[in-house]
Amino acid sequence: MNKLVRRVREKLGGGRAKVLLIRQGWAVLAVLVLCVVGIFVLFGNENIVGAAAQKRELPIYCVQREDKVASLTFDAAWGNEDTQQLIDILAKYDVKATFFVVGDWATKYPESVKALADAGHEIMNHSDKHKHMPQLSAEQIVADVTAANEKIAASSGKTPILFRPPYGEYDDKVVSTLRSMGMYTIQWDVDTLATVGKRWEAAV
Repeated sequence: MNKLVRRVREKLGGGRAKVLLIRQGWAVLAVLVLCVVGIFVLFGNENIVGAAAQKRELPIYCVQREDKVASLTFDAAWGNEDTQQLIDILAKYDVKATFFVVGDWATKYPESVKALADAGHEIMNHSDKHKHMPQLSAEQIVADVTAANEKIAASSGKTPILFRPPYGEYDDKVVSTLRSMGMYTIQWDVDTLATVGKRWEAAV
């Protein structure tokens, strides 16, 4: 029995001390109940739970399949010097690829876009101006992607449904905005040899 209870008994009598102990017990219980209620209110709030449970928007990196296949993709944003050679090499091995083309590239080299399409390759969207998409507003993203779609369709005859963000940069806004346009954001899950080579050179 602690000193406080002993002193209370001496001054107020045993019965009152028991009442005081009971009241202390109820006070502790009340504090515990308030804590539980506070936790419930805090974490039971729909906005807080929704924010915590919200998943990050992710692009498509790969697709699971039973057969052993790979998707070969290229980004076209600068020159077109090797385009025909690339078409010839792919034709030699009967390989079809997906080319993610920048709108300005499609405007500058419409014959290359048409040649790729005529060879049976997919021509998809790599933005119009090759900007950092996360830095743009949703409205700016829509305008940029739409402009590229129109330029690509003018030369290939088909409107793209796939989008690869420049520099591989994306956030929730980019992915959800493209989805609202009926398009899928595509990344890659294996680096090219060119990229690996650059990393080796940087390491050396």
